[in-house]
Amino acid sequence: MYTITLQDAPADLPAQARQDAEQRFRRTLERVLGGPEQTLEAYRAWATAEDTAENEMAPGDIVLAKRWLAAAWRARGDALQAMGETEAWFEVRVERLSYATCAVQH
Repeated sequence: MYTITLQDAPADLPAQARQDAEQRFRRTLERVLGGPEQTLEAYRAWATAEDTAENEMAPGDIVLAKRWLAAAWRARGDALQAMGETEAWFEVRVERLSYATCAVQH
């Protein structure tokens, strides 16, 4: 569905701490936004808002984009609290579904 990757983390950050931060970020997003599907929907609304004038967006999408921003800031704070002051950030990548065709022979 989507992946979350910690970027620009301190070089000496252990791999387990990185994974823990990514999981905390995901858990907070999904808790605040209502689950994985709602998180993805809010992220997509925010991504659209980045390239679209507000007056060209549907009111519901504007609300979702703002919810994403609030949830993402909260999730960042929850995920990075143990690191103190840092420039680290989280990249969210939406996985694209690929459909394969398969021929069945009898």
